[in-house]
Amino acid sequence: MKRILIGASLAMAFGATQAADIVDTAKSAGSFNTLVAAVQAAGLVDTLKGPGPFTVFAPTDEAFAKIPKEKLDALLKDKAALTKVVTYHVVPGKVMAADVKAGSVKTVEGSALKVSVKGGKVSVDKANVVKTDVAADNGVIHVIDSVVMPK
Repeated sequence: MKRILIGASLAMAFGATQAADIVDTAKSAGSFNTLVAAVQAAGLVDTLKGPGPFTVFAPTDEAFAKIPKEKLDALLKDKAALTKVVTYHVVPGKVMAADVKAGSVKTVEGSALKVSVKGGKVSVDKANVVKTDVAADNGVIHVIDSVVMPK
């Protein structure tokens, strides 16, 4: 009993908590505000809070800032186009970094992302993966430095 209490105390002291779903994990990170807004505008919150599992290649706010403001604003207002873009960043299943292989992987949007592995660095289409294996209770997030667009 004493060990359990000490373990729980250490977990609380170091901020260890139960993993949240993909959406809440992205929200709490603080660097995916535009992605979360896009998920909300596309009506995909319930989906990405669902059981999954999902692998999300999540562009940061800096990645979205690379898109010209007028183009991004137009995209955020076009639910159909936005849904295609957001779901192009999502792959069914939970794929951890150690399991990533070069090739094509089908997205929830329906088309395929091109995954490349060179010198231990992974890219999807033309975006570089800059952080891997951000755990969520319904999948995993891999952080990318650019927004990828379906053909």
